[in-house]
Parts: sequence; C-alpha cells; structure tokens
Amino acid sequence: MTTTTGTVRDWNADEGWGVLDSEATPGGCWAHFGAILADGYRALAAGQAVSFEFETADQDGYAFRAVAVWTGSERPPGPAPQPLSTAYTSTLHLEFD
Repeated sequence: MTTTTGTVRDWNADEGWGVLDSEATPGGCWAHFGAILADGYRALAAGQAVSFEFETADQDGYAFRAVAVWTGSERPPGPAPQPLSTAYTSTLHLEFD
C-alpha cells in the first residue's frame, strides 16, 4: 500500500463514497466510507484535507482505490487495511420436513 496526502474532491454521503485527489493518484482515487478510520458516522466533506493509503484498482472508472482514509497527520490505530473486494458471495440452506 502507498500512503499520501490530498483533499476530498467530492463526497456523496447518501451513497457513502467519494473521490480523493493527490499528486500520487492522477485522475482521482475512489474512496468508500468503510475505509475511513474514525468512530461513529464516517463521512468526508469536499475540500477536506486527508491522508490515505491506496491501491491500484479499476473502481468505478478510477485507477486508484483508497483502503484507509484519515484526517490529521497520524494514522489512527485500527485494523490493517484490507483491499475492498468487488466479489459477492452468499449461501442459502433450506431444509423441508
């Protein structure tokens, strides 16, 4: 993972995602609210300064995807970032008498 600083270009609170800009992520970096390292309601605001870890990925038209986002200079303690998966799995077990 690569760490950089940048700003929030746009944030859609209703959908829980937005775009972060930095010199390290030309064209923008897609971010999901699940990647925000904070307690409580997790959202960002356009123009807000952030630090983030990202990976190269094809996510909704962006070449980069944030795996951890935080405000301030120090990364808060928290779970190690896990790449966001685009895979969906489900199981269903039915038993009839």
